[in-house]
Amino acid sequence: MGRGSSRINADRSYRAIAWAVTVAVLAHLAVNLLHGRAHTELRVGLSSWQQLYVLAVILLAPLAALILSWTRYIKAGLWLLLVTMLGSLVFGICYHYIIISNDHVAHLPPGEARGLFRVTALLLVVTEIIGVAVAAVAIRTLLRKHDAHA
Repeated sequence: MGRGSSRINADRSYRAIAWAVTVAVLAHLAVNLLHGRAHTELRVGLSSWQQLYVLAVILLAPLAALILSWTRYIKAGLWLLLVTMLGSLVFGICYHYIIISNDHVAHLPPGEARGLFRVTALLLVVTEIIGVAVAAVAIRTLLRKHDAHA
């Protein structure tokens, strides 16, 4: 095989990675929107720094990673996705399952959205683990390809 076929295979693998990132990020965003709805309905508020963290790290940064994954800056996008999904995972586990507050799944205020809150809290953990795995596997794949061509 010549250099042309190697370039085509590289383009395919980059597109496959970008699609995996897209699916992971959009699934995470959808669950976050539903979880935010449950927060609103139950009147479970966040402190100012938590609101900023959720906006910057949990919502916007993965979207930036998604955009970067479709450009020549795919590696930067993957690292951003890895860091933000890890940060989201730690934040969510701490506040939904460890720290006792009205944001903890076992200490929610009364309301019909309690089930939605609990399900989406768990789905956030699942989508964040998937996001971490997608980013880690993609980074490893790209590093191996780079080493093979060096």
